[in-house]
Amino acid sequence: MDALNAKVDKNKAYTIVDAVKLVKETSNVKFDSSVEVHVKLGIDIKKSDQQIRSTVALPHGTGKSKTIAAFVGPNDEKIAKEAGADLVYGEDDIKKIKDTGKIDFEIAVATLEMMPKMAACAKILGPKGLMPSPKTETVGPDIKKIITALKKGKAAFKNDDTGNIHQVIGKVSFSEEQLKDNLQAFLDALLKAKPKSAKGTYIQALYLTSAMGPSIKLQISQ
Repeated sequence: MDALNAKVDKNKAYTIVDAVKLVKETSNVKFDSSVEVHVKLGIDIKKSDQQIRSTVALPHGTGKSKTIAAFVGPNDEKIAKEAGADLVYGEDDIKKIKDTGKIDFEIAVATLEMMPKMAACAKILGPKGLMPSPKTETVGPDIKKIITALKKGKAAFKNDDTGNIHQVIGKVSFSEEQLKDNLQAFLDALLKAKPKSAKGTYIQALYLTSAMGPSIKLQISQ
């Protein structure tokens, strides 16, 4: 591990091309590790209009498929299933979630008609970041389009309580080109999501890393 750490100059900020190359070279685990980007943002987390919540269409996906639950009315059940929803839920399931607090999915999507009904389980889904929202494009009239986009690699990202963002952009097994494309797509989406009221430097620090691998500082252009 020390030999791998020695490959990364902690005082240097690397280009995307060099950082992607290094993140693959310094991964030393036996499984196909996720590659993550970590961002420190110059936002005021106390201000609601400076919270970051957006989506990015990663050209090559994340390498991990997430369980999608579609909350739909009877007319959309077949469409949701055919689009690739892992779970198709209705009003009875909303009640079950409210009563038991049990969740078997990682992403929730919904049709517009279901949103008022979903208010019943908002206290359970909301704190976990699972409540469908127009901001993350997980609510809309076209449930097929929403599910298809997620299956193709659309990912939602938001800042945590310290104003940082952590986003998976692929796996170590991805080619350098695939990781570079995904990283660039994420950075473009992040810049686009910059709040108008944010003052000073928006992206303060940027790091690329794999599981158990060293952090690689990235050059920032904004």
